[in-house]
Amino acid sequence: MAIAALELMGFFFGLFGMLGTFVATLLPYWARSAHVGSNIVTAVESMKGLWMECVYQSTGVFQCETYNTLLGLTTDLQAARAMMVISSIISVMACAVSTVGMQCTVCIDGSAVKSKVAGVGGFLFLLAGLLSLIPVSWNTHEVVQTFNMQNMPPTLKFEIGDCLYVGLASSLSSMLGGGLLSASCCDDFDGSRGTKRHYPYPDRTGPRGPSHLMSYHPATLNSTTSPNLANKNQTLNSHISIGTHSSMPAQDSRKSARQNTAAGYDATGYV
Repeated sequence: MAIAALELMGFFFGLFGMLGTFVATLLPYWARSAHVGSNIVTAVESMKGLWMECVYQSTGVFQCETYNTLLGLTTDLQAARAMMVISSIISVMACAVSTVGMQCTVCIDGSAVKSKVAGVGGFLFLLAGLLSLIPVSWNTHEVVQTFNMQNMPPTLKFEIGDCLYVGLASSLSSMLGGGLLSASCCDDFDGSRGTKRHYPYPDRTGPRGPSHLMSYHPATLNSTTSPNLANKNQTLNSHISIGTHSSMPAQDSRKSARQNTAAGYDATGYV
């Protein structure tokens, strides 16, 4: 039961990590303009993401423009795109595999590889969290390094965006969930007895058929335990036997009378 709860907790951590990875990949809040030095105009704020650049004005106008070229992008941005997309795909696969392998589901119920499938799902969550952690850390380092450069104009300096925080939290959540799910691989057999532990739901793997029906054994009469009932049965049997013997002479007498009557009729009829 403890392993099932651990798997369920790990699955929810991995699920939250997957949703956070989606949000960090799609939204353009990886870096936002820094209002430092001479750049104190807050009427316009610029934001950068993996797929587009956006501008937000104080009047409420929000405009975005996607990157028109792929080869013209920087190396870190291209690598971040690839890693975040691969991490999202692996997270979806990890959710599907973990759903099949967790003990609270009935998929491949009773199979010996069920806990191993949950462990594979945990490993995929770990891999997805690691892939999303690399670009988030890389871009965070680039933003901090650019901000601290002395010869960089204030208008070109950026601060850490919200998506970097979300990406960091989601990657750590995915790795934590993957670690909890991977712990189910150690629950294949009970070391003290060497037998497989039972799942918290009823076992449906045993043989089925009429052999499992309860055999009916008729109750037998025991004269030692039921003397009154045995005496009644003996008395009834004696009455039946007496009645049978007493009816036999009457039947013999009636048969002889019929024979004599038939003989007398034959004699008087032909004389």
